[in-house]
Amino acid sequence: MGRMARRMRALRGDLQAGAHAVRQAAAAPGRERDLAAQAVKAALAAWVAWAVAGWWLKAPVAFVAPWVAVVLVESTVYRSIAHGLQQLAAIATGTVIATAVALALDDTMVAMALVLPTAVLLGNWQRLGSQGIYAATGALFVLTSSPVTVATSAARMAEALFGAAVGIAVNALIRPPVYLRDSRAALRDAADEAHHILRDVARALAGSRWDTEEAAARHERALRLQRLVDQARAALVWSRESLRINLRRRPRVTAPGKEYDDAIVVLDHAAVHTAEVTRTVLKVAGDESPQARPHPQLAERYAEFLRRTAEAVRLYGLMRFGHRCERDFQDAVRELRETLDGLRHRLHGSAPEDPDLLATYGTLLAQAHRLSDQLAAAAAP
Repeated sequence: MGRMARRMRALRGDLQAGAHAVRQAAAAPGRERDLAAQAVKAALAAWVAWAVAGWWLKAPVAFVAPWVAVVLVESTVYRSIAHGLQQLAAIATGTVIATAVALALDDTMVAMALVLPTAVLLGNWQRLGSQGIYAATGALFVLTSSPVTVATSAARMAEALFGAAVGIAVNALIRPPVYLRDSRAALRDAADEAHHILRDVARALAGSRWDTEEAAARHERALRLQRLVDQARAALVWSRESLRINLRRRPRVTAPGKEYDDAIVVLDHAAVHTAEVTRTVLKVAGDESPQARPHPQLAERYAEFLRRTAEAVRLYGLMRFGHRCERDFQDAVRELRETLDGLRHRLHGSAPEDPDLLATYGTLLAQAHRLSDQLAAAAAP
């Protein structure tokens, strides 16, 4: 019963997530609407390819056209063209080899034993990229369809070419995807999460809360923060690629500039050092000895530094994407540097004799320096 209940809860969760995605797609522009549009376009491309090749022309291997068309409605127009060329090359390679060997041997079973290993190896050729598998697929289509003739193989390649043209045309002409919104959203999400994590750690330190479960949860969030930064980096690549060969691109729309790359660098450093801070706090929280924990006054000073760092990260995210808060950000960085100087002098004047505690202080201070240095570099004019 327990397992069935968990499965039912998981199913309800999936249904609720699906319903939420549908509502998001209907309510406002976003990733959900983009995915829905791409799905409809893929179906349209397949329908058009089949209507022409199968229904109107009654081509001998008409199924190849919609099959190629539907998979080439890619996430960007550039990717549709690049993958289309690679896929056509792979299909042509597998088709030609399979046809030649099958006609020479007049035995499809023997031909299959010889051709498929070769086609699979060719599929790993770097120039074919992720489309290399279609070399083996093209060979299989030839060898599993009898009789094997040059005319049928030529028709198959022609249908693949037509399907590729339809898929690329539909993707390029009908609402070609642009992902600038995704890049900005991903970077803002990463900056907001870094701000929230640092603020929560500061609250725990200021309140002398050394709860292991809370510390572990904050560390897990810090590790997920790195994934958010990685997603932002990937979204940046997609944004720039989506503007290449894009008829939907307006003259005033430009590819993400250097400020996006700078934001990735800053947030990447913030994610790394936030993870180190939360890891250190988790380690200290797991030690049951009170002597292993920082003195409350030093913990309060470090909490103040983290609060100022969290505010600086928040302002940095706002500054990079449209809000005029450069002066506020510079003031926040100056204040956190002053707080760090006070923390360093305080630690120097009361260095603990316990080597383990001294190592803890040193680790926290080192991470503080790295965080402040990165933010100070971002604040430099």
